[in-house]
Amino acid sequence: MSASLQAAFLDQAGHCDGLGSPFMASLLRLLSQDWPADTALAKKSTSFTGDIGPFGHSLPLRIASGLHALVLQDRDAALAAVYPPNTVQDAEFAETIRQALHTHDAFLCDWIDRPPQTNEVRRSAVLIATAHLLFARFGLPFQLSELGASAGLNLMFDRFGLVTDPHAVSQSPVVLTPKWTDAIPTQYSRDADSDFSLPVAERRGVDLTPLNAHDPADALRLLAYLWPDQTDRLTRTRAAIELQDAPVDKGDAIDWLQDRLQTTTDSQLHLIYHTVAWQYFPPETQARGTALIEAAGAKATDASPLAWLSYEADDQTPGAAITLRLWPGDVRLDLGRADFHGRWIEWRGPTALT
Repeated sequence: MSASLQAAFLDQAGHCDGLGSPFMASLLRLLSQDWPADTALAKKSTSFTGDIGPFGHSLPLRIASGLHALVLQDRDAALAAVYPPNTVQDAEFAETIRQALHTHDAFLCDWIDRPPQTNEVRRSAVLIATAHLLFARFGLPFQLSELGASAGLNLMFDRFGLVTDPHAVSQSPVVLTPKWTDAIPTQYSRDADSDFSLPVAERRGVDLTPLNAHDPADALRLLAYLWPDQTDRLTRTRAAIELQDAPVDKGDAIDWLQDRLQTTTDSQLHLIYHTVAWQYFPPETQARGTALIEAAGAKATDASPLAWLSYEADDQTPGAAITLRLWPGDVRLDLGRADFHGRWIEWRGPTALT
């Protein structure tokens, strides 16, 4: 095994530890120590150039998700027997993983061709809170545009329940319960009879390689990239897939956005957003996108406002930065920070816009 691949496995294992997946951390550390060098998968892994770690090709996650896909498809009973909720001795675990890597060599080689595709539904808690903040200010229905939308699950955030009170309930089949720090920007439903739906007039997303959540192969890829010991994420994502009916176009996000900004409708608020996607755009693409949004913002009015919500990694820790720009006026707000998987939100923004 190359030193770079071993380092990538260990780096990703550390992230999995921090994000609450001891199973994934153990699996990746095992692979860093016991790698089947005689497989086609090992040979193919050497063909990846550049950053193969969590902020590049994410090769360790590609490999781990391929194993999870085999379990989800019931293609290997022995492998499933060492996956959660089951627990086995280390020696049995190592031997079973080794055998699976050999038995399913061809499948895994094909699987790692495509980059990771996830839709972390819990990130929608930030979208819900921000949309309530905007609706309380403008009272307008939303036009939603998501950049890097994957399968578009987070385009459905208005149909999810956000509960920050442990005694509250929601009618939605997708309920988000983040640990929320500081004041929330609106009152959320306290019981099943008082659920409040945000008005969305139109929603659409874009991705370089979009997934169709209702295609079995694409749904498998969405679920396989979730971590096997985090069953709540699997349950939540399956429920979100059932709700998904928003189109996601294939294409370059900024080319798409340029056309999208020409479709702004009076008496609607256009909300552009991205969650852990913008950071992967090349710098020149980011600059072009920023210029397009700022130019559109300069034309915004109270009857046709524009909002840009960013939920992205920066040079600070923990988690990702949440920022909002709002036109007319180019108001810039630091809304706080959030866990990459939406487990916690530190809200620093206002509880109301004036």
